[in-house]
Amino acid sequence: MDAKSAFLNGFIEEEVYVRQPPIFEHPKFPNRVFKLQKVLYDDRGVRDEDDGRTSVFIGHQIRQTPQGTFVHQSKYTRDLLQKFEMADASLHMTPMSTSTALDADEDGKKVDQKVYRGMIGSLLYLTATRPDIQFAVGLCAHFQAFSRESHRTAVKRILRYIKFTSEFGLWYSADSSLFLLGSSDSDHVGCRIDRKSTSGTYQFLGTSLVSWSSRKAVQCSHFHM
Repeated sequence: MDAKSAFLNGFIEEEVYVRQPPIFEHPKFPNRVFKLQKVLYDDRGVRDEDDGRTSVFIGHQIRQTPQGTFVHQSKYTRDLLQKFEMADASLHMTPMSTSTALDADEDGKKVDQKVYRGMIGSLLYLTATRPDIQFAVGLCAHFQAFSRESHRTAVKRILRYIKFTSEFGLWYSADSSLFLLGSSDSDHVGCRIDRKSTSGTYQFLGTSLVSWSSRKAVQCSHFHM
């Protein structure tokens, strides 16, 4: 059957199996397929819960009140921790130490590359509502092609942090002003491998965070005295 379009055309009575998405494979069963239990997508794209004020949109939980709207991924976070066997791990109050400077660690112990990529892919999806982990996840993502024990340790610290802050998300106040405020910063040749800088930016509309980024420079800057 045409599984790509079947979800948009009425109820499914047949048994449907889907391949695991790349980099999102189950670490213990990477070669297995999933049996579809429910529709992946419906006409509205949004599923209402309870009294209609809480909705779920592609993994994002949206809570609307007269005071504002709260967007978070707490359920996704719990599922992520369960998937990578970190649900019972100890907590950490920060995603990464300010003194952390990861490098290639060529002499370090190699780790399962597929599992490491799965961790990074799952965390990258979480950054849609968690700008506080954007830089740390981006830094660890640089080592997907040659992951080592030191890199996995850094990723596990992020997982311990999101366990500690699983209810964090984005709050959009109904009373927020329309005053736009932005800022940026850079770590100035912070990468220990190629000496490139990583910059970070954010933009607030009143008290609501509407845009953010953490991006590594394309090329090095050269200064002449």
